[in-house]
Amino acid sequence: MYAGRMDTKIHSGDEPFTVEGRTLPFCLRDFWRWSASDLLSNALRGVLAEFIVLNALGLESDKPRAEWDAVDLRTPEGLAVEVKSAAYLQSWAQKQPSKITFNISPAKVPWDARTNTSDAPAGRQANVYVFCLFTEKDRELADPLDLAQWRFFVLPARVLDAKVGGQKTVSLGRLENLGAVCCHYSELKAAAKKASSTTASSPATRRPPAETGGRAARPCTRATRRSSRAATASIYRWRGTGPPP
Repeated sequence: MYAGRMDTKIHSGDEPFTVEGRTLPFCLRDFWRWSASDLLSNALRGVLAEFIVLNALGLESDKPRAEWDAVDLRTPEGLAVEVKSAAYLQSWAQKQPSKITFNISPAKVPWDARTNTSDAPAGRQANVYVFCLFTEKDRELADPLDLAQWRFFVLPARVLDAKVGGQKTVSLGRLENLGAVCCHYSELKAAAKKASSTTASSPATRRPPAETGGRAARPCTRATRRSSRAATASIYRWRGTGPPP
């Protein structure tokens, strides 16, 4: 009766709630709207980031997300991907943008959802980490569904193991120092593939993959962020609006 994992199916959202055989005037989609509309909440933003990366990597979404799995995503080629998210904006009232840090704590008792076992040794289970940063700082302009407002930082897990060991969090500046590749959504798949084959011994020598449109993904630096902010400001001036603070 309790053996094995429950086979969870994908729902359409049209499934109604019932009571004693009577269909009630609300359905699963109503629950989703009520529970999952705050895309800037910490918990939901993390799940959204996983979904964004899943699609960037071209993975199928025909099965429900596996809660508490040792890694967030797995590719058919065997690449294990851990997804982390952060944002300057939060749902609650803020006096200033949040400081950007990401959780990189190694797993103490990794659980494999595929086998329902915890046999793997403690530590980071992924091959590649994708750090997803929602960059918008203007509440009026913020839209987590606009993927132009996100930046992605890709780093082999073995670089974290070699350089920060059992450290539980990492700052954006530290990721830059470690040589994380900063990319846009369209560059993410190539960056993850490149990171999976990069040696940990010389992260500074990595060459980022080219974007479909010809632009190269680049190691993230403060100069890169200043350049990005300048480009954003020029776009707002062209629109006749002010740039975000």
